[in-house]
Amino acid sequence: MTTTESTDAVIRRADDADYEDVGAADGMRKGVLLDESDGAPNFAMRRFVLDPGASVPEHTNDVEHEQYVLEGEYTVGIDGEEHTVSAGDSLLIPAGVVHSYENDGDQQGAFICVVPNGDDEIKLVE
Repeated sequence: MTTTESTDAVIRRADDADYEDVGAADGMRKGVLLDESDGAPNFAMRRFVLDPGASVPEHTNDVEHEQYVLEGEYTVGIDGEEHTVSAGDSLLIPAGVVHSYENDGDQQGAFICVVPNGDDEIKLVE
């Protein structure tokens, strides 16, 4: 990680992000790119990877999610409607809205997700 003295700007290299499995999802990994531990006062930026065949069950989060699709094509269920998304698409998922993910393709999907700093608890819908 590189920090400049005069502005407290932060540059994190791609290799600096550690990815971990998302417990509630089969075939999804998350890497935190920037958050409050890097001095970001308001938002956390994360990169999610959806393996081919990955699925994330319906769930809600306590905070809004702004997402930008980086690669692949996959289905996002939002409030009971399914949407096919691909590279370049953007999504806003408001706090508390039921959503899910499904990658039925044979290529990896990936997206950037920006959320307010703080707890982002996943609550599975039963």
